[in-house]
Amino acid sequence: MEPQSCVNIHKEWDIVGARQLGREMAKNLGFGTVDQARIATAVSELARNIYLYAEQGQVCFEIIDSIERRGLCMMAIDSGPGIADIGQVMQDGFTTSGGLGAGLPGVKRLMDEFDIRSEVGEGTKIIATKWIR
Repeated sequence: MEPQSCVNIHKEWDIVGARQLGREMAKNLGFGTVDQARIATAVSELARNIYLYAEQGQVCFEIIDSIERRGLCMMAIDSGPGIADIGQVMQDGFTTSGGLGAGLPGVKRLMDEFDIRSEVGEGTKIIATKWIR
């Protein structure tokens, strides 16, 4: 899976850049405005998590265009502290940042496919995909 576009996340402003790129790619791919907003929100959440917990990482986007269906896949990759208890962070309302708590469960709800892999001390990789209906 070769990412087509990546945004490095080092500072808070990078979250905005990642969000804009995700929305633009979704629009160009043919997603409606509601799904564009869902994708932009999911991107924001993933990029913010990198900024808050890992300090740096990247969000990459790949357009999936197969015979059966088209969609947008995003990968959030960091080499931060990792997540010790994935089950806990996937509970609704769980927050360590005092944020809204939509967090990763929110991303999972906004997208059609969601996968998270994390090693403590190694980092985290989240892959989320939205398909055009």
